[in-house]
Amino acid sequence: MRLRKKRPPEPAEEHLLRLIAEGDRTAFDELYRRTAPWLAVRLRRRCADEQIVAEVMQETYLAVWRAAGAFAGSAIGGSAAGWLWTIAARRLVDAFRRRAHHAEPPAAAAGHAVAPAAEDEVLAAAVGGEVGDALRTLAPELRQVLQALVLDGLSVREASVLLDLPEGTVKTRARRARIAMRRALA
Repeated sequence: MRLRKKRPPEPAEEHLLRLIAEGDRTAFDELYRRTAPWLAVRLRRRCADEQIVAEVMQETYLAVWRAAGAFAGSAIGGSAAGWLWTIAARRLVDAFRRRAHHAEPPAAAAGHAVAPAAEDEVLAAAVGGEVGDALRTLAPELRQVLQALVLDGLSVREASVLLDLPEGTVKTRARRARIAMRRALA
């Protein structure tokens, strides 16, 4: 008689995703009920425009409904929350790009300095003073990692998935960003 190792129980959100992949509407409603509040808060940290946040939420959950079967889960070290946030963050970037593409600059702005990126504007609104100034002096790749880890409260693994970087790179950039921030604030 061979003893089998017991697998740890699957996290609830992962189980719901598996049911959604089979077309279970009740599981989808439950996943939405559990995850929509924190997802909306995270999106609002990056975008103050409620219309864009609502569009991104809708697009995110539509993508979840359509692609739940593509979620590989903990088999590859991922989490349902990380997967969901990755979809939402990419949809938010797409929304910013669409908005920038469709917006026409005023005639007075033609030929003048380039407007700051939407993320920089959100960052400036969220963090001001000396800390905000120090953050804006960081290289974009360092600022991105620090923003994901500190402002968005993501784990290294979630930031790695979101930024499409190896976890070691996220850790290295976070350390470099913190050292640069200490120097800037000293």
